[in-house]
Amino acid sequence: MSHWPLRKDDITRPAYRSLAQGIAAAIDAGSLRPGQRLPPHRDLAWQLGVSVQTVSRAYEELIRADLISGEVGRGSFVRAGPRETIEVPWFRAPTDRPPVDLSMMTPVALPLIRQAWAETLMRLSDRLPDPAMLSFRPRQTMSLYGGMAAAWLARCGMVVPAQRILITNGTTPAMFVALMTVAQPGDIIATEAVTCHTLKPAAQHLHLRLRGVATDADGMLPDALLDAARAAGGRMKAVFLLPSGGGPRAAIMPRDRREALARAAAAAGLAILESDPTGPMPPRRPPALSSFAPERGFYFTGLSKCLSPGLRLGFLAMPENWAEAALNRHLSLSWMATPLMAEIAQDWITGGTADALLEAQRAELTARNRLALRHLGPRAQGFPHGLHRWLVLPPGADEPALVRAALDRQVAVAPGSGFGVLPSGPALRLSLGGAGMGDLDRALRNLAAILPVGDAPGGPSV
Repeated sequence: MSHWPLRKDDITRPAYRSLAQGIAAAIDAGSLRPGQRLPPHRDLAWQLGVSVQTVSRAYEELIRADLISGEVGRGSFVRAGPRETIEVPWFRAPTDRPPVDLSMMTPVALPLIRQAWAETLMRLSDRLPDPAMLSFRPRQTMSLYGGMAAAWLARCGMVVPAQRILITNGTTPAMFVALMTVAQPGDIIATEAVTCHTLKPAAQHLHLRLRGVATDADGMLPDALLDAARAAGGRMKAVFLLPSGGGPRAAIMPRDRREALARAAAAAGLAILESDPTGPMPPRRPPALSSFAPERGFYFTGLSKCLSPGLRLGFLAMPENWAEAALNRHLSLSWMATPLMAEIAQDWITGGTADALLEAQRAELTARNRLALRHLGPRAQGFPHGLHRWLVLPPGADEPALVRAALDRQVAVAPGSGFGVLPSGPALRLSLGGAGMGDLDRALRNLAAILPVGDAPGGPSV
């Protein structure tokens, strides 16, 4: 290869991760083209002054991130392009003898949820408003629910008038609307190295590029965001963040980091796309990051992760100067949210059912998080009321082998690499809400028995 985009001075510790991230950035920037052959392990090791094992580990990380492919006897190549089939990080359950599923993030199936649905549908059966049943007019119909939406967002630390809230059929449509509003094909969206698994296919379908940005235990580094924006040369349009416990790492970003990132986004001229799938689940959370930069913040949350999976309703708070553009894109994508879902949400939020469900979830999840910590210890990172834990594995741990070993013991887990934009250290995401308490206890015990011995890092730093 006549020109290699990385130099010896570019490599920092840990070397394998630095090399993998450098190659990923070169692929994203176009310095390494689809189909291009990468140097043999020994050649690259000599050129960069690292061990052959370091190069091998870096290539393995890139293969897991679906950025390169390895072919026996031919070498390693930059992938020719995205595959049409999107790999999901959760387990696809077989028809016979399904395992205890800790792979899909879901709230606990409390009996109170079924009771709430039955009582609410009975109440609504004879008092649904005509627009909810008969109208095709989005503004007229959804205006019935603006007050409810604003009240819910206020609980999430995002105070915004009803006219700047778009009601959607969940958080994924809200995310698509926000992406379509701020970016055009070929543009770049900054994100943490490990992020929401739905962002990657969304960017693929919209022909957007994702750029991973360095983080520490508190979240994305503001200076690193500014550096990435400058390097993008005007093509970076937004930063995508999950600061309130809904991301794979289940971390809650402190207020001062939120304020610093809002200032960095403003300095770089970036829109803020803030995803908050679990909403008010953390009871004492900082204000929404978008509240520190409302002129550029798109904040979206939903009800399915904190109240009931069947309540497919989301809310998108929009900057005033982008509201009309977002509304037009939502019209082309979904026309409007399902009025029946909005009517149920309004009944629950204004009548106290939502509060009761939320408190019941918090209590149950507190017990489940304690159970996870008892079996797995502090490397199972998260917060006391979270739906999941991020299990950090020791450096060099074989993540795919652990996923397979867990499945052999009837435990399905989500591989951390399934959430990666940049290669990062091995990890597993463990969802705590989907199984009964007895099954969860047994699954965590089985998982603890196969974990490799070694010290895991104390917090995310990539």
